[in-house]
Amino acid sequence: MKRLGTDRYAKNKWKSGLVAFAADREATGRAWTPGDQTNEVQLTEADAEVAAALHLSLGAPVYERARLVKEAGVPTHTLTSYYRPEDVKGTSLVDPTPGPAGQGGGFAILTARGLEPDTITETVHARMPTPGETELLQLPAGEPVMILYRTTSTKEGRPVEFARGVHAASRFTWSYTFKIPD
Repeated sequence: MKRLGTDRYAKNKWKSGLVAFAADREATGRAWTPGDQTNEVQLTEADAEVAAALHLSLGAPVYERARLVKEAGVPTHTLTSYYRPEDVKGTSLVDPTPGPAGQGGGFAILTARGLEPDTITETVHARMPTPGETELLQLPAGEPVMILYRTTSTKEGRPVEFARGVHAASRFTWSYTFKIPD
């Protein structure tokens, strides 16, 4: 799977109804169905990383939306997003129905609530998987995982989502294209 980097988040994609993981698949020439993504949603307490990313107090309530994404029945990665309750309560972002959270996914929902995503910071690193990750992602012995941390903010700098992903390293290519700053 080719992960499109910055292009996967293009506003024209999610504003026209395409979610990021579907954009990756389409760019790779692969099909997807809403059943390729599971959802588990719960109201929980912000741990230190979530609290720092969303500018909240440790233990503040947050919605956690955990997904397992598969391709042709094989798990490719997990992605768990965290949101302030006041930003997403009553939306499809807190609905556990499998698949994306509606047309355009979470970014379209946030935009409809006046919280349009404008800036994303991603940090990626590799490590060996935990035993639970090895089982969940059906990894062969010795395969590392790529860890993704993503913070999404509005134009005003207000963070509206923090996400942690665990990706099977052999199942992804990461590709970024961007304008070089002055």
